Amino acid sequence: MCFVNRKKWQMILWFLHQNVMKKVILALVSVKLAALVIFAFLSFPSWQNANLSTVELTPTPSTNVKAETEINRPVSEPYTGDLSIFEGESRAENLQIDRVMDVLNIKDGKTVADIGAGSGWFTVRAAKRVGNSGKVFAVEINQEFINHIIDRAEKENYTNIQTILGTEEDPKLPANSVDAVLILKTYHEIGEPVKVLTNLKKSLKKGALVGIIDKNGSGNDHGINKEVVIDEAKRAGFVLKEEFDFVKGDGMDYFLVFRAK
Repeated sequence: MCFVNRKKWQMILWFLHQNVMKKVILALVSVKLAALVIFAFLSFPSWQNANLSTVELTPTPSTNVKAETEINRPVSEPYTGDLSIFEGESRAENLQIDRVMDVLNIKDGKTVADIGAGSGWFTVRAAKRVGNSGKVFAVEINQEFINHIIDRAEKENYTNIQTILGTEEDPKLPANSVDAVLILKTYHEIGEPVKVLTNLKKSLKKGALVGIIDKNGSGNDHGINKEVVIDEAKRAGFVLKEEFDFVKGDGMDYFLVFRAK
């Protein structure tokens, strides 16, 4: 009887021991799972904030090209009147146009662009300087002025002049074709100067020079302060190479020379 009772108690103790061990194991597993859940819960906000911080710190590339080329100043109305006003006898002397062409390195065989050519006053002088082996592009946005220059070139027997009807944003010059450019008393009338200069840059040969002659003014009085021109040219990718004040002796006119960066 004692033997039976002993065996019975051993079986009871073994059963209890097995149950206790299972409960202990289950408890340990539950504790570990709970710890993992708590750790994950606590870590998630930090991970989320880290990702959000990264996104916020990453700069967004600017796609607003329009803002980079816009101007916020008055512009003079383009001249549409009698072209004979550009043909004054003393104009070449007052502007010292031969000296201007020397500064821009305009000589035999060169290709020149006259932007805002008007009557073709500078166009024919540049055509004479570059000779038959050179070329002059006369750029205008006014078709009547273009027709006038075509007639003038035929009458004065210049075969090295080519007219181009440009737009307010683009002179439409051939790429990599020009050695020198002159914008003579026209810059203050250009409605989109930064765009014009940006497009002009594509047409320049290596080492090409761009000259701008104008007078100081507010923009809507057929003049524009030279500091404004310099700033807008810089925005278009040009650097000021030289500046002169020998054009006219009134202290108002200036001659700026730029080159592409």
